[in-house]
Amino acid sequence: MLERVLRAKTLDSVVVATTNRLQDEPIVKLCQDQGVITFRGNEQDVLDRYYQCGLQLGADDIVRLSADCPLIDPQVIDEVVGVYKSGKYDYVANTAPPTGTFPQGMDVEVFSFAALRQAWRDARKPSEREHVTFYFWKNPSLFSTFRYDLSRNLSRYRLTVDEPEDLEVVSGVLTELFPVNPKFTMWDIVTFLEERPGLLSRNAHVLPRQGWRRALDRDKQRESHLQRSRGESFLPQTTRKPENDVGHPVGG
Repeated sequence: MLERVLRAKTLDSVVVATTNRLQDEPIVKLCQDQGVITFRGNEQDVLDRYYQCGLQLGADDIVRLSADCPLIDPQVIDEVVGVYKSGKYDYVANTAPPTGTFPQGMDVEVFSFAALRQAWRDARKPSEREHVTFYFWKNPSLFSTFRYDLSRNLSRYRLTVDEPEDLEVVSGVLTELFPVNPKFTMWDIVTFLEERPGLLSRNAHVLPRQGWRRALDRDKQRESHLQRSRGESFLPQTTRKPENDVGHPVGG
């Protein structure tokens, strides 16, 4: 993935923002060997990790690329960055808000550090802290956002790596295309998979954005817990029902 990202023409520098976990030491070592900058931060609060990284590096604008997108096309990166630069946007992406027309695994997000600082300061939900940019596209009244789409819908192509079946597809693409042309594009991948429906179908059953769904479920659980806590906090220490009255919740 690093090799592909480094070919993008619109990036001033590339930084791998990983966690403080001991298990991620090999990532840091790999980046050092490749001459790539690393930043280490909070594992769960990824929004804070991004903010602290941008703050330390003095970034004005940030291009977010997820490590589960190893086939990312540098041309797609440059296209999305170009859209961001052409307008007065706080946030531009090609796969968010869902659902866009790009394949999953070609995810590119571009946003200003000023917008990131606002999200870091105000975002409270677990999903917003974990997924970094949720706060942007879920609050269009606060930010100027834009989703860049293709004229052809390629969203059925799953090129991300979340499940074992995803790894089979991505490995198949790399095994066949990389030796012939290491600079293969998104369109090369689409053509390759169209000619191999068996490989394309390997991960077709995997539901999209499962990580997002789980994060949103945790939001609901948290809100339910907070509501119960607020209701309990308003309950009096002792209650006495009038005779023949029907009890009802107090203050919830």
